[in-house]
Amino acid sequence: METSKLTGQPAVTPLPPERLHVLVAPIREALDRYDLGPHPDLTAVRPAPELIARADALCRQVRAAHLRAAAKALPTLIVELTHTVWTEPSTEMWRALASAYRTAHDVALKLDYPDLARVALDRMGWAAVRASDPCIESVQRYKRATLWRCAMSAPLITSGQRLLAGETSREALAVTGQLHLGLATVAAKNEDAAAVATHLAAARELADRVGGEAGDVHWLSFGRFNVELHQLGASIAMRSFDEALGQARSLTLPQSMLTSRRARYLVDRALVEMEAGSPKTSLKYLAQARQVAPEQTRHLAGTRATIRGLVHMSRRAPDSLGGMARWAGL
Repeated sequence: METSKLTGQPAVTPLPPERLHVLVAPIREALDRYDLGPHPDLTAVRPAPELIARADALCRQVRAAHLRAAAKALPTLIVELTHTVWTEPSTEMWRALASAYRTAHDVALKLDYPDLARVALDRMGWAAVRASDPCIESVQRYKRATLWRCAMSAPLITSGQRLLAGETSREALAVTGQLHLGLATVAAKNEDAAAVATHLAAARELADRVGGEAGDVHWLSFGRFNVELHQLGASIAMRSFDEALGQARSLTLPQSMLTSRRARYLVDRALVEMEAGSPKTSLKYLAQARQVAPEQTRHLAGTRATIRGLVHMSRRAPDSLGGMARWAGL
């Protein structure tokens, strides 16, 4: 079979490190302006409603795995929002700025700049407090916990749950459910199967209360299907690959599934198929992930782990696998 038929033609050409740096550097500079007050050199700033809509649109772009486009648009948006919160502060503008910082975190993390992702999360927390929005504050703590993956992760998420205690809105229920998924992820890293089961059960109950997929709530994709994806991720983290394989094969992806989540599932599926000793099937799913979201897939740890495993399994790596490894920078 021709390599292109198996791996697919990438939607974008991977950027070399120096070009990635050029793409990311303006985001870093925009984040550094957070406490400097109004921008003295801005001659025109878009109206507040347009800035709010643009912040949401960039969040949507990241979920569609259009990372490069979002990265290019972010610096200007952050600068304009920062200027506006200093000149015409409002709850809505602080929320929009927090959302833009969250997008900066997501882009930086997906492009493998964890140091910049941490800075963006600090800025998100700063804006969320000024917005007096407990849901955004809770999302920020969830993001911090999943980025750190350390002893502080569980306390961070639990503190987010306390912020939402007693809240019964659809937004609060969805965020609380996502926090339970975060705690399940932390428990899986600690190989605490009982805690994983407890938090997944709580998340399922909240998903039923929310009703349907709540993809519109802070772009968390919370819902029953996302719970099942986290169960799969927990099984992988605990190296319960037989269970993970059964879970992965039983899932049918909905058409409405966000591209970023679809790509993550495909990489997880590739990993468990590799662990099950099915290299051809594994490479097929890895190729699909590359086709669906190349910018994201290239930087996922699961992608690299799967490629390394496939190379180790192969006495003579096929050209398609060699091309995939070169594409991932291995």
